[in-house]
Order: sequence, then C-alpha cells, then structure tokens
Amino acid sequence: MTERVPGEEYLEGYAEILTSVCGTRRRLTREEREMLRSRGERAAAAGIGLRSLVRAQHSAAQRVLSGLPGSVAGHLLGAVEQAVDAFAEGHERAQRLAVRQEEAARREFIDDLLYGRSDLGRLAERAERFGLLLAHAHAVAVAQGREPYGDGYEVSRAVEASLVARFGDRRILLTTKDGRLICVAPADEPEVLTHFAKQAYAATDGGQVAVGRPHPGAGGVVHSYEEALNALDLAARMDLNEPVLHAADLLVYPVLTRDRQAMADLVDTVLGPLQQARGGAQPFLDTLTAYFDTGCVTAQAARRLSLSVRAMTYRLDRIHRLTGADPGDPVQRYTLQTAVIGARLLGWPEQPL
Repeated sequence: MTERVPGEEYLEGYAEILTSVCGTRRRLTREEREMLRSRGERAAAAGIGLRSLVRAQHSAAQRVLSGLPGSVAGHLLGAVEQAVDAFAEGHERAQRLAVRQEEAARREFIDDLLYGRSDLGRLAERAERFGLLLAHAHAVAVAQGREPYGDGYEVSRAVEASLVARFGDRRILLTTKDGRLICVAPADEPEVLTHFAKQAYAATDGGQVAVGRPHPGAGGVVHSYEEALNALDLAARMDLNEPVLHAADLLVYPVLTRDRQAMADLVDTVLGPLQQARGGAQPFLDTLTAYFDTGCVTAQAARRLSLSVRAMTYRLDRIHRLTGADPGDPVQRYTLQTAVIGARLLGWPEQPL
C-alpha cells in the first residue's frame, strides 16, 4: 500500500488540471488558480505546512508525468510552477489572516485586561493563552518617551528582545497602549520590571517609567496599571524628573488631594497673598519649590534658580511678609510646603482654584 503524503487530501482535482493543461498546452485559467489558492488556504488552516503541501504537489505531478507522452512533459513543468504559486499564495493568505486574527485577539485581550471590561473568570482563561496566570499577583510598569510607540516599532522590538534574552518565557506580557510601552510581570519577580525600566529608559532616549504596586487577580493588573499612569501624570504636574517612579513612593500625593476642596482652601489661604506681589505668585512659588526641594539650603536653591544668595534671601523674606508664614520656621515651613505641593498638584496659579 502506497504511503499517503501529508496534504494530498487538499489536492483533489489537481492531477486532472495538470493533465488538461498539458493536453491543450494552455495556461491555468483564473478559476483554476483561485481554486488552488482556496485549497492552499484550507491546508494552512488545517495546519499543513507549505513544505508538505509542495511535496504532495510534486508527488501528484510525478504520477501525472508517468502517463504523459514525452512531447508534452516539458509543458508540465510550467503548469506545476503556476500551480505551486497559486497554492503558496493561498497558504500565505491564510497565514496572514491567522496572524491578523491573533493580533486582534491579543489586542482585545490587552484592552480588556487593562480596563477590566471583561468577566474576570473568562479573562483569566484567556490570559493563560498569552502567558499570564491571573490567580497570582502582578505589577505593571509603563514607559513613555518623547514620541508614541506601537507594537511593531523598533523601540518596542528592542525592549522585547532584551526581556526575552534575559528572562525567556517567564509569563511576561509586553505590549503597547496609547503610545506607551507596558510590561506586566509576576509580583514575585521584581527584577523583570527593573530590567524593563532600564531598557525602556535607554530605548526611548531618556523617557520616564512608572511602576505600579503589585496586586492580586485580574483586577489587580488594572489597579497596578492605573497607579503607574497616575504616577506619570503626577510627575508631569509636579515636574518630577526621576527616570523611574514607583507608585509606592508617591502615595502621599493622592492622600493630599483626596479632599480637593480642603487643599484648594489651604492653597488660597496660605499662598493667595503672593498674588498681590508685582509679577504675581509664580516667581515666589518657584522660589519655595526650589527651597524645599534642596532641603531648605538657601545657597543651593539660589543656584538652581540662577539667583544670588542675597536675591534668594530677599524673596524668602518677602514671602514671609506677604503670607505671614516663615519658611525658616519648622512648623510654619510644613504648612507652606504642603500648600506648595497642593498648588503644583492643582496647577495653581495658572488654573483657578
């Protein structure tokens, strides 16, 4: 009994087409080529590789050749070439469709995962397909650069290649969303996000990375992702220039703004009088920001603002006179610093309270 060649079941009518083409010395018709393309698609969908399919075609062509007169044997080669091209086109078409469908399924999963828009049980089942076990705790890191990035971008590929080379298959999900790079990793492997942050910072030419806290379950991924996004937003409002931000280190800021009205009242009461000065409140707000950021070292704050120490001291005295709060007094300094943080969070004085 002759051993069946894989893919032969998708060659029904193929031998007859070759025989007809050789007998009339014509080329394959459009209908015949489309039929062969369709067979190639079906074979690809069934998991038959292109190499196996070509072998099956070659085997069928050999059998046709044995029954042809020598005068038309040469014409068979041209017919086979046309047929192989048609089969390959169909096979490749099916592969491209499968890739697009896989990409669409992955993107849909990522959207559902990061926005929590799907049934958690169903989401956990789909997550295993993409290498995540949502029963465990995960943390999310988000990187943004000077320009938006997509899945196929060189930056995305470089970061992914580095992660794979370093960690292999460790149930890591790397993707993009809204122009940012995103990495989801198991909470018990913090070195993954540390490496991601280092590589993303380098690949984005000095971008910024925020790391959310670890949380369990599918909802935990959403929570960690939102923490990372909030950290990036906070960095923009507070002018935090650190390359890597950890949400756990920034928890004081959400606490301060939890009661927005109370914070707005504090800013207006403590810093509002600065608006009476010539030039408005902004120069004095910058002065206090530099003063507090440098640990209340007048000379260092002056250098940061490109001022003389005398000018810096004058500004601090002016703030004391206008607000009634002395930046040099430990108790009053705390009130001033809290108000300054609140002003930066609320966008004051550019934004009205």
